[in-house]
Amino acid sequence: MLISTKGRYALRVMIDLSEHQSDGFIPLKVIAERQGISEKYLESIIKLLVKAQLLNGLRGKGGGYKLTKSPDQYTVGAILRLTEDSLAPVACLEPGALPCSRMAECRTISMWQELDKLITNYLDSITIADLVQQAPPGDYYVI
Repeated sequence: MLISTKGRYALRVMIDLSEHQSDGFIPLKVIAERQGISEKYLESIIKLLVKAQLLNGLRGKGGGYKLTKSPDQYTVGAILRLTEDSLAPVACLEPGALPCSRMAECRTISMWQELDKLITNYLDSITIADLVQQAPPGDYYVI
């Protein structure tokens, strides 16, 4: 499993909008500048998030994007499943995969199934609110 830039950028957009909820609708250009993402690429990601009703969009002056729910109602798992083709660790566990002809004698399938479950449970246990609350990286010591 390798998370694409689309998945990583979608998480950054959701965190950015969470941190600026009180600003109302945020223009695409502002999000792109703050996150250092090309507007063109960001458009395709935001379109996906709007279609899935994770974001509301408003056109025209004063328009932009904002979250449809509070940050604690969005899980990292849900966002990544939306943006990635699959989060499965092996092809035979991908959604819609044809049954493997070796499944009956596969000595590793239970390990892959357990790993898939761990990944899913872990990513579904983290919310956008959790990521917003994390301290920024750096040397911050409290004595």
